Amino acid sequence: MNSKSVRKAFLDFFARNGHEIVRSSPLVLANDPTLLFANAGMNQFKDVFTGKEIRPCRRATSSQKCVRAGGKHNDLENVGFTARHHTFFEMLGNFSFGDYFKSDAIAWAYQLLVKELGLDPGRMMFTVFGGDASLAGVPADDEARELWRKVAGVSNDQVMGLSAKDNFWQMGDVGPMGPCSEIHFHQGDDIPCPEPTCKGPACDCDRWLEIWNLVFMQYERKEKDGPLGRLPAPSVDTGAGLERMTAVIQGKRSNYDTDLFQPLLAMTSNLAKRRYGQDPRDDASMRVIADHARATAFLVADGVFPDKTGREYVLRRIFRRAVRHGKRLGIEEPFMHVACGAVIEQMGDVYPELVERRKVIEQVSLEEEIRFRKTLDRGLRLLEEEFERMERQGEKIVPGEKVFQLYDTYGFPADLTAVIAAERGLGVDTTGFEREMKAAQERSEFKGQDEAVADVYKQLASSLPATAFLGYEGMGTFGKGTIRAILVNGTRTSSAEAGQRVAITCDRTPFYGASGGQIGDTGEITSHGGRMRVTDTIKPVGDMIVHLGEVVSGEVHEGDEVELQVDFDRREMIRANHSATHLLHLALKKVLGDHAVQKGSLVTADRLRFDFSHFAPLTKEQERKVEDLVNAEIRRNLDSATDVLSMEEAKKRGAVHMFGEKYGNTVRVVRIGGESLEFCGGTHVRRTGDIGFFKIVSETGIAQGVRRIEAVTGVGAIEYLRRLDEELAAAAEKLKGTPFEVATRVEKLLQELRGRDKEIATLKQKLLAGGARDILSDVKNVGGVQVLATKTEVADPKALREMGDKLRDRLGSGVIVLLGVGEGKVSILSMVTKDLTDRFHAGKIATALAEIVGGRGGGRPDMAQAGGTDPSKADQAVAKVVELVGG
Repeated sequence: MNSKSVRKAFLDFFARNGHEIVRSSPLVLANDPTLLFANAGMNQFKDVFTGKEIRPCRRATSSQKCVRAGGKHNDLENVGFTARHHTFFEMLGNFSFGDYFKSDAIAWAYQLLVKELGLDPGRMMFTVFGGDASLAGVPADDEARELWRKVAGVSNDQVMGLSAKDNFWQMGDVGPMGPCSEIHFHQGDDIPCPEPTCKGPACDCDRWLEIWNLVFMQYERKEKDGPLGRLPAPSVDTGAGLERMTAVIQGKRSNYDTDLFQPLLAMTSNLAKRRYGQDPRDDASMRVIADHARATAFLVADGVFPDKTGREYVLRRIFRRAVRHGKRLGIEEPFMHVACGAVIEQMGDVYPELVERRKVIEQVSLEEEIRFRKTLDRGLRLLEEEFERMERQGEKIVPGEKVFQLYDTYGFPADLTAVIAAERGLGVDTTGFEREMKAAQERSEFKGQDEAVADVYKQLASSLPATAFLGYEGMGTFGKGTIRAILVNGTRTSSAEAGQRVAITCDRTPFYGASGGQIGDTGEITSHGGRMRVTDTIKPVGDMIVHLGEVVSGEVHEGDEVELQVDFDRREMIRANHSATHLLHLALKKVLGDHAVQKGSLVTADRLRFDFSHFAPLTKEQERKVEDLVNAEIRRNLDSATDVLSMEEAKKRGAVHMFGEKYGNTVRVVRIGGESLEFCGGTHVRRTGDIGFFKIVSETGIAQGVRRIEAVTGVGAIEYLRRLDEELAAAAEKLKGTPFEVATRVEKLLQELRGRDKEIATLKQKLLAGGARDILSDVKNVGGVQVLATKTEVADPKALREMGDKLRDRLGSGVIVLLGVGEGKVSILSMVTKDLTDRFHAGKIATALAEIVGGRGGGRPDMAQAGGTDPSKADQAVAKVVELVGG
């Protein structure tokens, strides 16, 4: 049975038993910003288990794509070197949301494994929660033990009770939790075990392999360290790794020997021109590439691109580790885009997003690898220079600051620095590196915890129905509703008075809560006894809309009937900018290609910002074409249209959606102009002509493979063009020409400046060269070494370097020091000819002199430059040179 059959058999089995097959969520979870990536099947159902979300189905089954690499799952270096460590994997699972419980979960698990998949029950053992002193009041799970004995017909010896560490699961410090039961499969007694007598599933050896975990959520803790209470509707969450399950069914002891990895290993073997199975070290490198290609393809497909922080940095580490192992195998040309292509071919039928984003996946992989290979070469050169410095100074530990500089400035991996240092018999200052890394992370860290929704809003959302949004109806800026809740300083209260900052939610509202890149509305809420100025509107949990602002007169109370008025002109400007992003998206695809997909957006009243996938700056011609396409649609002045469709129907119509976004079973699809069709819940113009005019203000790069366009429309575009006109007119006046002559006149001025710069450089050289004959006459013989140390009035470091090269060539052998003094500073050039670098070090000479003139510097043994801020000590520094050489 191949892996696809195993996946299908699992899902089909539970579908026959009343479960809804739920598609895998994206790896980046929209409803849980505290997680880097989805790492378990239950992640997408977290709000269902906690009661924050209600789904029509009470039974579900899924094959969830997962990534564990980063945060507490930081065992990346094990991947490729063990039989079962992976960065990307699939988690099969079945879930009960207050429906069935232990008896059905255990019976179905046994039936699927033994009756459907044909595993030998005699090779299975089952673990249950056996009690734990740390969980006072929670009894051993004798119910699960008896169910296994009854269902599987096994003796008590085949059911093992373990502690809370192994067999008690909890979502966090608070929330649902409960005992779990694991199914273990015996791989064979010929596998080595370090214990005198193997402890079975409780042992750390590989004789027993966990293949399925059944979690029985029957308790709940409402406060940290508080007592455990019973859940009113116990639930089930199970997880079985597809890779492990497939290995067991196919009789393999390593996941890499299954059909999930063998095609990728064959591809890697072909690229490396080395046979898999001949050399353990080569085999490990091939397994690294196979695993990391899967992670790369799936992460990029879900919108994660390699970069320096957060999720993006995790991907960069995974990707670059694969490239390093490729280089170790002798693969000298970029190959990861080929490896990712193989992943797409193998898994694209199950995960269509891979096929849809093939071009982006392959292009991002190619660009990242090209860049990293340059980084490797540059980093190796810099590291070599550091090793030379350490050897001269007798050091054996690479400083943590240098390791971090190589990593942070040049992108050279710290673990690779450690490996190369170890090859030289050197160590690295890990503590120092971690200190520097921690400081950098504090400056730019993953803010998932900070983004988590405030508890007060979660509590409100669980007790109130969703807010009905009226903004799609008519003009969409006025409505009537009833105040459902008032918050003052984060605390719910029954009323608020003038001067208080409040958060108010109503049963109905025309105010748009910030989401999907569109900012929240502003306006006023008026009751019979009070008035509130709304300064922002948010959508903190689900479909609950919250108005933020200040009570400006009277009082407002829960239960008040109110009139809600959105600022009309501001909303109209936001509509225009939002609709323009849809037209811009379509235009970019037409001009650049289908890989130009949305990566993010911001829609405000005065401008729009649109981030998209692309790998080079737009040319002026491309930018003009994009503007022309958008403005052509605006001039067509076609009606906009919206439909609420099922997800499948929306996709059939070709509606564009953002990967990584969470969508329900039905979606709102918006047509802007003649061709643009996108999933969108925002507010839009009634006709494209309402946008008025579209103008790109800037186009920049914000990350590898991600570009950003900022643009203006309508009134904002008119104001922008008016400012441009005013600036151009002012420049023309200063240049004594017309606006259309500005560029020509500026170019003429630049030519004059370049000519003067050249003239100044020539004069500097003449000043130096004019005294060159006298300078050489200043050469002194110090202990048989020719020493030229002198002061000059030219402080330009470049000019000093050029003159120093000429003097060194004429001198042949010796030490040269030039101190340039000017504009309140000192520039130092120190040179030692190659034949004397074993006796004198130009960098150390420069450092010593810099200390005298109030500065710092250093460099190589043969040439160094430094500087200082005290010209009055220049003569003292010149005299010091003879002392340094003679001493």
